[in-house]
Amino acid sequence: MHGAGHRPFPFAMSHELLVALALLLVIEGILPFLAPNLLRRMLVEVARQDNRSLRLSGLLSMIAGVAFLYLIN
Repeated sequence: MHGAGHRPFPFAMSHELLVALALLLVIEGILPFLAPNLLRRMLVEVARQDNRSLRLSGLLSMIAGVAFLYLIN
C-alpha cells in the first residue's frame, strides 16, 4: 500500500510533467500579456533569422535547460 500523497510511478511522473507544462504555459503567457507590441517586434526579428541561427539558439536553450535541471536535482 502507498503512503498518503504517494502515487505509483507512471502517475507520479505524469503529474510532474503536467505541472511542468502548466508552468511553461504561464511563463509563455507573461510577455504577450504584459507587452504585446514588444512580442510582435521580437517575432519579426526571429522570422528574419536564418535556420542556422535559430537552431543554435534552440540548442543553447536546451543545453541551459538540461544544465539547470541537473543543478536543481
